[in-house]
Amino acid sequence: MVIVSFIANPGAIPQWFTSHPYTTVLCSKELMRYFAASDSKHTNKMGGAVVDDGPSGIKAPDGGWGWAVLVGCFVITGFSYAFPKAVSVFFKELIKEFHVGYSDTAWISSILLAMLYGTGPLCSVLVNKFGCRPVMMVGGLFASLGMILASFATSIIHIYLCTGVITGLGLALNFQPSLIMLNRYFSEKRPLANGLAAAGSPVALCCLSPLGQVLQYQYGWRGGFLILGGMLLNCCACGALMRPLLPPKKHQEFEDGSLVATEEKKLKPKRKLLDFSVFRDKGFVIYTVAASIMVLGLFVPPVFVVNYAKGLGYEDTYSALLLTILGFVDMFARPLCGIIAGLKWVRPRCVYFFSFAMLFNGVTDLIGSQADNYGGLVGFCIFFGLTYGMVGALQFEVLMAIVGTDKFPSAIGLVLLMEAIAVLVGPPGAGRLLDATHKYMYVFLLAGCEVTLSAIVIAAGNFLCIKKKQEEPEARLEMAAAGIKKGSLRNETRNLEEDERGNYNADLHQRGDGESREDGLENTKG
Repeated sequence: MVIVSFIANPGAIPQWFTSHPYTTVLCSKELMRYFAASDSKHTNKMGGAVVDDGPSGIKAPDGGWGWAVLVGCFVITGFSYAFPKAVSVFFKELIKEFHVGYSDTAWISSILLAMLYGTGPLCSVLVNKFGCRPVMMVGGLFASLGMILASFATSIIHIYLCTGVITGLGLALNFQPSLIMLNRYFSEKRPLANGLAAAGSPVALCCLSPLGQVLQYQYGWRGGFLILGGMLLNCCACGALMRPLLPPKKHQEFEDGSLVATEEKKLKPKRKLLDFSVFRDKGFVIYTVAASIMVLGLFVPPVFVVNYAKGLGYEDTYSALLLTILGFVDMFARPLCGIIAGLKWVRPRCVYFFSFAMLFNGVTDLIGSQADNYGGLVGFCIFFGLTYGMVGALQFEVLMAIVGTDKFPSAIGLVLLMEAIAVLVGPPGAGRLLDATHKYMYVFLLAGCEVTLSAIVIAAGNFLCIKKKQEEPEARLEMAAAGIKKGSLRNETRNLEEDERGNYNADLHQRGDGESREDGLENTKG
């Protein structure tokens, strides 16, 4: 018995199934509808997490041109996260130029971060409408244009609009699509790719901050803004690297010795510009809540650790060295964490690995709040850099694993929007606590409690709330094979019974003919 049909991804069929004596080519239309119900996603042990073969049945190459995409994502991540901090080098010159306070110039970095996070849904809509490459190239132009226009500013408001809004929007239009493309090009090696791409943040920070000081000294803040605007044009080059994956060619099959061309004509529903159905996924809701709580305290220690050291009576040079130590450890922690997250026994449980990283970070904040000398702060920065790098390498890897490739563009936009609110509340809230208590210990305690709470939320939520998992594809294939085999055996049994009945009737007919002949002979003799 031969069943002839096809599926979208024949390579995913186990060899034991294709070699089954009752099947040659998988599978029937009924099975296609059955497998399509799972969105072509493989559910693993961590509850709600999936591993995709790629959008529209395109398997992630896990290499090749994907390494060029990784380089582009590395550069974009560096610009996106390090640029708001690097711009702070020019704040003293801006204070003198426009006669404003430090709090006024601090709004530049705040607006940059708010645009980077808050425009997530807009980026999702544009990516679903036009694709990643055009959005990134336009975003590179916006990022560069904002800094160039800011170099001609005549008031601090102009800096807000140009550097904060326009450049922030340009960086957002690059950051989110680069992560989407990285998710499409890597599947098996995706944890490592995410770790390497995330390492762009500390590397760029170590480069851009000294470069900003040199530019300010040589050309002033206007010349520095102009040169940085030219550097941001590299975002367009990175966007050009984001080559979309091509669909597979037409499949050709041989049937009864003749060549038959088969085209897969799929009736796909129209893609939503912003898919809110991700909120039906319990894993996504738990992740969003936990990430929002985490962001409240995650960025607080790097902001206050330098002033913490100054408050203990140490010089500015030694105090600033703490951030260098933190960034150096962070630089190596991210790719190392990506390697660990890619291990076979770790990756199915990467949600819990992520919660461990957050718990480790929160406990580090709690212990660091008790530091009363420079050695204690150095130890805190080493462990904080390690845990901060772990969180940075895992946060988007876990989100990719939870929602999958198709829904990731919408999911990351919605998550970043929620985090934008926390980013705007967290550091200012910690500043108010410092103004009220005049002790950095309480600031670090608050940050540690918030990050620790987020670790408990995501771990407990996945363990307690996500109980029912989808069946593994192999299990479903085995069930389908068992059903096919059972049906085939039924048909064969039915055929054998009919054959036996036919043979029995034939024997009876032959016996009847023989008896009639014998009766005729006896009558003749008589």
